[in-house]
Amino acid sequence: MGKQKVIIVFGTRPEAIKMFPVVHALQARTTVETRVIVTAQHRELLDQVLEIGGIVPDIDLDVMQPDQTLDALTARLIVELGHAFDAEKPDRVVVHGDTLTAMVASLAAYYRKIPVAHVEAGLRSGDIHHPWPEEVSRRVVACIADLNFAPTQAAADALRAENRDPATIHVTGNTVIDALLATQARIGREPGLAAAFAPIAAPFAGKRVIAVTSHRRENFGGGMAAIAGAIRDIAQRPDVAVIFPVHPNPNVRAVMDDALAGLANVAMVDPLDYPNFVALLDRCEIVLTDSGGVQEEAPSLGKPVLVMRETTERPEGVAAGTARLVGTDRARIVAQVTALLDDPAAYQAMARAHNPFGDGHAAERIARIIAGDA
Repeated sequence: MGKQKVIIVFGTRPEAIKMFPVVHALQARTTVETRVIVTAQHRELLDQVLEIGGIVPDIDLDVMQPDQTLDALTARLIVELGHAFDAEKPDRVVVHGDTLTAMVASLAAYYRKIPVAHVEAGLRSGDIHHPWPEEVSRRVVACIADLNFAPTQAAADALRAENRDPATIHVTGNTVIDALLATQARIGREPGLAAAFAPIAAPFAGKRVIAVTSHRRENFGGGMAAIAGAIRDIAQRPDVAVIFPVHPNPNVRAVMDDALAGLANVAMVDPLDYPNFVALLDRCEIVLTDSGGVQEEAPSLGKPVLVMRETTERPEGVAAGTARLVGTDRARIVAQVTALLDDPAAYQAMARAHNPFGDGHAAERIARIIAGDA
């Protein structure tokens, strides 16, 4: 019997971070031929992680174009991925999470009756517009996948509630913890890997650093303006510094430039590569984010997470006390940050909470199941 040919497809920076441990775990198995297709839904941000993760794609579709609409991107992805699958003839396709890349790769595989494995399956907010369009993307993948790798028991329960076959559901932990711990250990061995962060942090010695990330489409417009205003208010405190790797999307960059440019204790920097971002998480006291993955990463380092969204598909963090939903109301964001800065007991309650998202061995569990030797 020949090797099982497995194609792993991803296209964004967060997918690459969470999938490089899976790529390495599958490449280590002698019974699997592992091929990697990247769509480059995020170009520069993706390339940073590929380099750090030591991954050279077998096929790079390079689909991103300026101001590309969601329907145009979907159409381009379905055609290009279809051609790639026809040429490669894989036995299985592996996708991650909730991007358009994941949804369309699943559809293209389904059209060819190729089995699909879904890493980070079962996350649900319950609202198809929050996050948008990710909530629908991951639901579509769930309709197709015959292997669902749920990061937590709650995610597995969500899949069962949708009548997914329990035999297809496996609780593995989240691969982002694998990536985080591996990268942290590597920085310990190779400090130069995160050298770019030192000059960013140097002007803020003695200050309490708040790390900010914000890029969600549903926050574009009024939500993003409110977030910018809240950061401006928080930055009035002399004991605080804000370090904000700003997403290149003009719906984010332009708003933040207008509100925050020139503030002495706000560093708006270009997106950090993964090791330097891990260094930021290590240095900061509080994380303000509308990202999904950061809700999982920061608690592993003991950092309270304030989530600038109305809902989260990661309720385990809220239930455990590592994260708190604060929405995009300017006054509420400021009040919640202030409470953590001024109340040591409130801060410690979040910082010491148990991280429910994994133990750093999720990728190995996933690889065993895909290879059939679990």
